[in-house]
Amino acid sequence: MAKAEQFHLGRYALRVALGLFAMLAMVVVGYPVAAWVGSSIPQNADWAPPADGVDIMVETNGTHTSIIVPVVTDQKDWRETFPSASLPTPYGTPTHLAIGYGEREVFLNVPTWGDLEAATALRIATVGGDSLVRVSHYVRPAPSDYHRPLTISREQYARLIGAIESHLPETPAGEREILTGTYAEDAYYEALGEYTMGMTCNTWVGAQLAEAGIPMGLWTPMAGGVMKWIPAPAATQGS
Repeated sequence: MAKAEQFHLGRYALRVALGLFAMLAMVVVGYPVAAWVGSSIPQNADWAPPADGVDIMVETNGTHTSIIVPVVTDQKDWRETFPSASLPTPYGTPTHLAIGYGEREVFLNVPTWGDLEAATALRIATVGGDSLVRVSHYVRPAPSDYHRPLTISREQYARLIGAIESHLPETPAGEREILTGTYAEDAYYEALGEYTMGMTCNTWVGAQLAEAGIPMGLWTPMAGGVMKWIPAPAATQGS
């Protein structure tokens, strides 16, 4: 191969490498910026807490958020939707469920972020993956900065129920298959739609809350983008 041709091929390879590096830098820098901007655009800004209603919670572990609902109210018995809610736990009979959303492979086979393979992360970042709903079972969860209580109206709770159930395949009451995953005490259920970088676990939570009429950012792919809209309990504010 002539030196001139080698030179041009080398320059081409360098341009490709620089282009890929620039794209990666845009994702690494641009995604958090876009997430901050998107989560700061308000929805339902005119909402006011009702004098009476249904008590829910929004929980976070710093990276993942979920919606905590009472197992049974006169509006909804979640045992009919999630059969695991009828099963005893080491702490007693569940009184509340934390409902979250995520990618199937991660929920079922990746115990920690350190176990996430590069190929799986790249697939999720580029083409996405199948989704699941994860249900955690709680007995009288206490309010904290990580479990923030919120009272919503009965009409809003009805909308929240409908929003969550719209992401589940239709199944006869009590017959939905319980899948086991990375957390033995949790239950996992088939869900509709795909998990993507645009529709993350936190985007899903934010979207369900917004659908119910609760104040929330327009696009909330990160946990902080959800939680900044949910006031911390008075006992933890400023601590």
